[in-house]
Amino acid sequence: MNRDEVLAAFDRELRREAVAGEPGAAIERDGGVVRQVGPEDGWNGVLWSGLSTGQDADAAIAAQVRRFGALGRSFEWKLYGHDRPADLGDRLLAAGFVPEPAETLMVARAADLPAAPALDGIRLVPVTDQDGVELVADVHDAAFGGAARVRIRERLLAQLAAGTVVAVVAMAGDVPVSAARMDLHPGTRFAGLWGGGTVPEWRGRGVYRALVAYRAREAVARGYEYLQVDASDQSRPILLRLGFAELTTTTPYVHP
Repeated sequence: MNRDEVLAAFDRELRREAVAGEPGAAIERDGGVVRQVGPEDGWNGVLWSGLSTGQDADAAIAAQVRRFGALGRSFEWKLYGHDRPADLGDRLLAAGFVPEPAETLMVARAADLPAAPALDGIRLVPVTDQDGVELVADVHDAAFGGAARVRIRERLLAQLAAGTVVAVVAMAGDVPVSAARMDLHPGTRFAGLWGGGTVPEWRGRGVYRALVAYRAREAVARGYEYLQVDASDQSRPILLRLGFAELTTTTPYVHP
């Protein structure tokens, strides 16, 4: 895999030529900026910025603050390590943005990923309806805390209705112990892996790897070439062992 070519394709297909990533959202293009304007409880933010100078950046930042401010929205500027100008992060800080922890953009060819490991006492169940969505929300509560339960449930139900997501739950008997989803981007070569949460007592047993393998198989069946992950420090070593490549970093800068 040529990392420069894949990163350029990622920038083009999922950022510069992006389509709305969730129901009720719209893509807007404002000069060198591509942004998503979504519902109040949805994702709002900047996906792409083709800026060259500090003056361009300052003007673009001010324009986004005005646009989302007029809507009463907090929003995220998704800054990648190769974005320009080089001091864009500092300029976002100066404009009142708050950075969240950096993650690593990782990509793998879906067909090249290893098969799922054998898991004793675990079965993987596809999520197709309200009952399955509730199981995903239960896992999220146990793995991360339940502050966003309502939003997760509503978003996943809307994505299932739109056919833009594959979701799966790992069950130990009748108890959900892990869950994950794969966002589909029709017209692109990329599917995105998100939400790979496992309850604490089941971590370190291969469940996360099994969910990656399950989604890789589903991506290939749907004609997607690449899997993309914004990897935390916890998942990054696992993904490296599975064959994912690091392309760049990504940092969410949030404006209240």
